[in-house]
This record gives sequence, structure tokens and C-alpha cells, in this order.
Amino acid sequence: MSEGDAVAAVDEPVTPARLASDLRDLEVAGETVIVHSSMSSLGWVPGGAQGVVGALRDAVTESGTIVVPTHTSHLCTPSVWQNPPIPDAWLPAVRESMPAFRPDATPSRGVGAVPECFRTYPDTVRSDHLQYSFAAWGADADAIVAGHELDRGLGEKSPLSAVYDRDGLVLMLGTDHETNTSLHLAETRAEYERDETVEEGPLLVDGEREWVEFADVERTTDDFPVVGAAFEDDVGVERGRVGAADAKLLDQRALVDYAAEWFSRNR
Repeated sequence: MSEGDAVAAVDEPVTPARLASDLRDLEVAGETVIVHSSMSSLGWVPGGAQGVVGALRDAVTESGTIVVPTHTSHLCTPSVWQNPPIPDAWLPAVRESMPAFRPDATPSRGVGAVPECFRTYPDTVRSDHLQYSFAAWGADADAIVAGHELDRGLGEKSPLSAVYDRDGLVLMLGTDHETNTSLHLAETRAEYERDETVEEGPLLVDGEREWVEFADVERTTDDFPVVGAAFEDDVGVERGRVGAADAKLLDQRALVDYAAEWFSRNR
């Protein structure tokens, strides 16, 4: 959706104050909330992503914690790039010159405007994983991003698991379960046969840029919409409107437990 489409979709500006009020109606104040958002679905917001971030902070408050994915999927072997692929002749130069991941500087990729804006705030902290980082703000932000291990970066030693341990919530603003990263934690915990993988990317090690390897499991999001819909039918979800967007608020622990069992049965 273009900015013009966002203007046409609403009768008046969706102000940050209105967004904050709508979010308070979902009772997110003081909660640990992992947020997935579609900027265009909210309507036209003065200030764009900055206005949305301000509304989220106002609604959750400093007594709660906001967590967003700030993934950097491009920090991997360039020979596997698909969106877009690059010529084979470029591969050595790209690999040699690709900057190392820096939590304070490396832009996120493919997660939307709101997470990218959120991570730039000076009181926001970001985890150290070179592909699967998360940014957080609020009461438990430091603890949630601490100790993010490279191996199985969406698993037990990740911010996803830290949100689970705090009985956190998943807030989806105009998004669906295909981008619900908490399902990757369930995927990691599920018991079914799948391949182990070895990934690599550029990281600063003792101040020097190095390509480092890390282990993971084979992942897919193909069935995320199916398991998400099943969870909503069987367990339930709180629904509301935030700006012009359909909003869903889910219990993350219940979702992960349900999906881990579902994946074990159906994959």
C-alpha cells in the first residue's frame, strides 16, 4: 500500500494519541509484548513509524517491555541470496567487503518500518545475533536481549524464550501468523525429523571482522498460517482495532506450547 492509499483508507489522520488509546483498550500497559506490525494497515499516521513507536511506548509504559524483531537476513553467504540474487562473479568481492553485524548500527531487513525506527531510539537495546536480533525497551529490556546465542538463534537462548519465561504477549497489528516469530520458538522445541543446518555471517570477534559459523535447524513458515488459525479456533485470541488495523493479542506461552505440539504431530 502506498502512502496515498493509506490517506485514502481513512477519513482523518490516525494520530499517535489515537493509536495509544486503542492500544490501551487492549490492556497492554505493564506487559511484556512482542510486536509485529504493518505500517500501511494502520492508516495515515502523522510522523509515520516514529508516531507508531511513540504510541506503543506510551501504551505499554516503562513498567512493561516492548520487543520487536530486527532481523538481518542479508548477513549470510551471498551465494544463497534470492531477493535479489547477485551474479556469481560478484560473490568474492561481496563476501570480502560485507560489513560485520553491529547491534548499534546495522539496519534491519524485511521486518518493516516500525521495528527499524524502534531500534534507533537511544534507550532501546538490541541483542547480538548477527541474523536474528531483537530490540527491546522497558523494564526487562536488558535481560530479554542478553545472552542471545548464535546457535539456534530463535530457540532457547533467544529473546523469544525470554518473552516466554515472562508470560509475554504477542501483538499483531495488521499482520498474520506468517510473520509471527514466536512460532519459530515452537518449531525449535517441536519433536519431528528435520535437517540440521550450518549458517554463517560476518561478525566482530575481538574487534576484527570474521565470518563465523553457527548451527540451526531447518525452518519453514509455510504452515504458520495454518497453526495460527488452529490456535485461534482452539484457544482464542483477543481482537481489537488499532487505528485502521485489525489487531490481535495472544498469550505467547500458550501459542508456543500449542504450536510445538501441533508441529510434532503434523510435520
